[in-house]
Amino acid sequence: MSIFVTLEQIDEAADAIRKRTSYRPRVGLILGSGLNGLADSVQKADIVPYGELPHWPVSTVQGHAGRLVIGELEGQTALVMQGRIHFYEGYSMSQITLPVRVMLRLGLEIMFVTNAAGGVNPDFSPGDVMLITDNLNLIAMMGGNPLMGPNIDELGPRFPDMSQAYDRKLMDLARQVASNENIPLREGVYCALSGPSFEGPADLRFLRGIGADAVGMSTVPEVIVARHGGMRVLGLSGISNKAYLDGSAATTHEEVIEAGKVITPKIEKIIRGVLRSL
Repeated sequence: MSIFVTLEQIDEAADAIRKRTSYRPRVGLILGSGLNGLADSVQKADIVPYGELPHWPVSTVQGHAGRLVIGELEGQTALVMQGRIHFYEGYSMSQITLPVRVMLRLGLEIMFVTNAAGGVNPDFSPGDVMLITDNLNLIAMMGGNPLMGPNIDELGPRFPDMSQAYDRKLMDLARQVASNENIPLREGVYCALSGPSFEGPADLRFLRGIGADAVGMSTVPEVIVARHGGMRVLGLSGISNKAYLDGSAATTHEEVIEAGKVITPKIEKIIRGVLRSL
């Protein structure tokens, strides 16, 4: 398979989903490491494993269930990706963002994206939720932009603007919901690296110096592709571990999954509240 996904392949995957559900979702959700729980509360759901969809990359990481859950959530018709695909799994950038392009072809207007992230900002603690106000796109700066290759004009322009990657109105709704629910909401810049190795102390000092508040291995490619196609985006990071800039403690994937149990109820309340407000 070519590293660049074609419109024909995107449409084949979209058609396969249409055949498996009568829902016509308006909102998409991508759930990160340890944050699978929200998908379980989708009502009257149609469930489609990734492996049953043509051209769809399959998630290989613990904590990522690897299926679409389509149904009703807080009065909205939603398509939930229970588990995402990462660049470090060996797929191309174009392949890992195929699901977002399928969302665009299915007519979705809004995408919620969540992740587990390391807290680079020294004020952040494990269990915090951070509203993503902007991102640092280090993978793309090194040549890993999901829009490289032939532009698909039917989906968006060759040179899309990223000055407001995260939707201001959706951010305001999230702030309001968090306030109403008494959830302390951090805000900051999410930095995407390729992974799968966790960052070393020198990496973290560099990231802090250039303005990163949280760091992870996902999200930004998906947001670029969503914005390319005109979708509105809300991003939330669950701070799953403290990134020690002096290297005094190690980070493990188990720790990330465990922190997800504390974070998921908070992120779930915020997403539910925003969905109700739409």
